[in-house]
Amino acid sequence: MRNLKSTALFFALIFCLSSMLQAATNKYGVADVRKVTLTAPTRVGDVLLPQGDYEVRHMMEAENHMMVFKQLGTNKPAEARVKCNLVALKEKADQTQVIYESNGANERVLRTLRFKGDLAEHVF
Repeated sequence: MRNLKSTALFFALIFCLSSMLQAATNKYGVADVRKVTLTAPTRVGDVLLPQGDYEVRHMMEAENHMMVFKQLGTNKPAEARVKCNLVALKEKADQTQVIYESNGANERVLRTLRFKGDLAEHVF
């Protein structure tokens, strides 16, 4: 009986610690995977992605925030990896927004992604 209590206490402790670590790494309430639609060809980092639907994964590489864009619904999906900075918002985003600029080659360049419900935006 004592072994069972010790085992249960051990697993409860592990669960609490993992929850605390997860909360610390995700203090902005940013989801790991989202979907976004690019309505025209868009430069993301150094890659020009075609218009379409994309899965966007937010990842950590050491201390760097990275986003990986992978095109959906195609046999040879376009893909881009780009470093991003998280910028805190005053309140949860009430809508998803994709903000662009134009470069010298007259291409749309992704500058900011804001996903509904997140407490931070991704700035490139």
